[in-house]
Amino acid sequence: MTDASPEDAPETVPAYQGPRRVLSGIQASGALHLGNYLGALKRFTQLQDTGAPCFLFVADLHAITVWQDPDKLTAQTREIAAAYLASGLDPARSIIWPQSAVRAHSELAWILNCVARLGWLDRMTQFKEKSGKHKERSSVGLYTYPVLQAADILLYKATEVPTGEDQKQHLELTRDIAQKFNTDFKVPGFFPLPEPLTQGPAPRVMSLRDGAAKMSKSDPSDQSRINLTDDADSIVAKIRKARTDPDALPETLEGLEGRAEAKNLVTIYAALADMSREAVLAQFAGQGFGAFKPALADLAVASMAPVTAEMRRLMDDPTEIDRVLKDGAERAAALADPVVNEVKKIVGFWRG
Repeated sequence: MTDASPEDAPETVPAYQGPRRVLSGIQASGALHLGNYLGALKRFTQLQDTGAPCFLFVADLHAITVWQDPDKLTAQTREIAAAYLASGLDPARSIIWPQSAVRAHSELAWILNCVARLGWLDRMTQFKEKSGKHKERSSVGLYTYPVLQAADILLYKATEVPTGEDQKQHLELTRDIAQKFNTDFKVPGFFPLPEPLTQGPAPRVMSLRDGAAKMSKSDPSDQSRINLTDDADSIVAKIRKARTDPDALPETLEGLEGRAEAKNLVTIYAALADMSREAVLAQFAGQGFGAFKPALADLAVASMAPVTAEMRRLMDDPTEIDRVLKDGAERAAALADPVVNEVKKIVGFWRG
């Protein structure tokens, strides 16, 4: 997808030789829920505990591509950071920071906007989905935010990015931008071509009210999700009211086909218990939801209670969160600023 002709490129392109770095971020918009915990936060902690160098930011620049209440944005940023910490991420081993606190994100994004091509962005399906029938009313930022996402990754020369199905296209764009920059400016291997990081299939947690829709913080119904700040009574009530069907649980996964809500609850149980879905069905086969839901509720409360308690503690005393974010921003900037300065030199900007 590069505009450069093949003869302009060297015959053998040197591969990136820098250190391994894993990077990801969560948008500072809305309350986090069980799907975020099982699909992202828990997996980040597992990565950290294997020794992976993790870079985890709060994506507040991405958040404002759609309207955010300014009075709530700071609180939402702290809530995401609290969720990182409560899930087991250690700021001594992983860098945690607010995206907007490191100005190099925005600087590199502009330069990469001039490297990326309009046709590439036109192919991004998420913009089409998010803008719907009102494309002309959407912000320019919503259209170009995949380039900012590329800047987030390349700024730290991240080599791996935990990627769900909905973000694979954006990571491919990041690779295209990195390759085009390296080729256009004749700096082979300057930016890595980041790889998607897979730790096995992430649990796909669906809405408690509709097994065909993902659990989402933007769903208007609070009954559709289990928030990370929900207390035990709320968790129990939401699971009790979760949509199901009248049939008993089957013995095999094949028996869950066509039963989206049943499959979702079994998936949640398996993820919380670190079991396979086959093992869950072996334990509960033949039982109805009158027996399964209380067991799931007990497991959810036991699993989430420590996370919820720590999040509440941190949010009641934001001083600790702010200290972590400030320290993380300083550490992130110390790595990012030299990269963006080198990019400016490569591009030809006056350096004085």
